[in-house]
Amino acid sequence: MRTAYSVETVRAAERALMARLPEGALMQRAAAGLAAACADVLRGRGRVYGARIVLLVGSGDNGGDALYAGARLARRGAGVRAVLTAPGRAHAGGLAALLAAGGWVTDGPADTAGDGPSDAAADVVADAWGGHVDLVVDGVTGIGGRGGLRPGAAALVRAFAATGAPLLAVDLPSGVEADTGEVLGDAVRADATVTFGTYKPGLLVDPAAELAGALRLVDIGIGPELPAVPDLEALQYADVAALLPVPGGGSDKYRRGVVGVVAGSARYPGAAVLAVSGALRGGAGAVRYVGPGADAVIACHPETLVHTGPPSKAGRVQAWVVGPGLGDGAEAAGAVDDVLATDVPVLVDADGLRLLDAAAVRARTAPTVLTPHAGEAAALLGVAREEVEAGRLAAVRELAARHRATVLLKGSTTLVAAGTGDAPVRVNPTGTAWLATAGSGDVLSGLIGSLLAAGLAPRDAASVGAHLHGLAARLAADGAPVAAQDVAEAIPAAWRDVGA
Repeated sequence: MRTAYSVETVRAAERALMARLPEGALMQRAAAGLAAACADVLRGRGRVYGARIVLLVGSGDNGGDALYAGARLARRGAGVRAVLTAPGRAHAGGLAALLAAGGWVTDGPADTAGDGPSDAAADVVADAWGGHVDLVVDGVTGIGGRGGLRPGAAALVRAFAATGAPLLAVDLPSGVEADTGEVLGDAVRADATVTFGTYKPGLLVDPAAELAGALRLVDIGIGPELPAVPDLEALQYADVAALLPVPGGGSDKYRRGVVGVVAGSARYPGAAVLAVSGALRGGAGAVRYVGPGADAVIACHPETLVHTGPPSKAGRVQAWVVGPGLGDGAEAAGAVDDVLATDVPVLVDADGLRLLDAAAVRARTAPTVLTPHAGEAAALLGVAREEVEAGRLAAVRELAARHRATVLLKGSTTLVAAGTGDAPVRVNPTGTAWLATAGSGDVLSGLIGSLLAAGLAPRDAASVGAHLHGLAARLAADGAPVAAQDVAEAIPAAWRDVGA
């Protein structure tokens, strides 16, 4: 499992470890790991000896890591030039080490308005081997940075990015918010990021995660100093495999879990089919369908048990899914209320999110899972969609706390937060842009519903469902466009891959 900790927690762990180590030992560990990562990139492009490296160096320890790593690479025969974004404030020991190893140091452009920084940055690039650079290392701000890059640093980043050289970020891309994943101004877009000790939330949560590129974690020894409970975690294959509900020899359809699905309308009959598809492919022992789409559902899935309603009269279920394509009429609102009044786990999606009574959700004693996308989350919070997309971590936490429910916030990085607030937010690592297609959320709802019916805790059901859903989309797409039903049909293959 990948885990991420806040800046404050990481710094506390570093202080505790540094108190037992010789001065500078922790920075040297980071520099050694960074130099090794740089060397791997350079070997992939030819060789380390004779390579031309530019370090963009700020005033903090992040810049010191870059300088010491540059010194190691210079001693291996690379040409290393440090460009200082804060002249006079760079790490003194790192500067001395680089110069002693044969590196060069140049001042970057001043932080002025207008085109001045851009013109000066172009001159700096031209001075660096005529712009023929093999690697650019971003050591401008690191985890202590707040807000976007200043004009001079932003101009340097743009100018060196234009050379086409790969850009490797130190700890995290400069200009992003380490704790939240927000991007509040100009920021580095890295091809890869080397981070130290543990992942930071901004490396796992969009929009910042999109700027980090490939991630490489360097162990510097702070693991034992970190709390047992992280701020974020991302399930990996082994974690998901351990949670998959696998039927035993004595299982029957009821022990495997019966899912009730309340979905579809005259306008959106396909939503019913897709939600039922997700539930059946997700391992449900049986699916009871309630709604106006019975004919379409039976035509696609004749094993479905259909009922005209209301949901409370449909028969025994272990979990309900309500909302996909339901519409907004009185009958739809009554169905949502009816489902929320039951004493089994309930997943609310799509139209159901607009129709639910927040007080009724908070009053439930059985688990509730809400699965909004950014627009639906914004409506529930009473804010603009852009605010949710810019601050996804804060939004999912607020939604979970406000409704006392598990919330799965869909998007480029799907997040899962528990309503109790005592568990780490989970980040799904399998998301793909191929899921940006109509109906894929309906499939996800049914899939998570099947996992709830099988007995998984709501946070686990949502996390495992998102993982399988993303993996199924990747398998179904294989580089080509897919539709939601293709994703549903690929769920068993995703299940096999995880469980193998």
